[in-house]
Amino acid sequence: MVKNKISVSEKNCTLKDVLDIIGGKWAMPIIYILSKGKMRFKEIGRSIEGINTRMLVKELKNMEANGIITREVFATVPPTVEYTLTVKGEKLLPSIRSLYSWGQEFAG
Repeated sequence: MVKNKISVSEKNCTLKDVLDIIGGKWAMPIIYILSKGKMRFKEIGRSIEGINTRMLVKELKNMEANGIITREVFATVPPTVEYTLTVKGEKLLPSIRSLYSWGQEFAG
């Protein structure tokens, strides 16, 4: 019997790479919240129950570094920062919705 193996090559994107980008506990809820449009930092934090400021900052930085979201800073006092999904981030939404449906059926 032949077993399917997942490649661990540096030349192609693996599931591990995907999970490094969106596998954090808070990444998918953040992406889902941002699917509704531009949001400020505090709005995102208030929209996700249980997330603390440190984790929100960490996840947003990771997603920005991976091209999932954009961060726009406005020269106001205090500074205003808005986050939006990039095209790359928006392409994750069907997968996240599928995982949500799967969870409703089998994990809930």
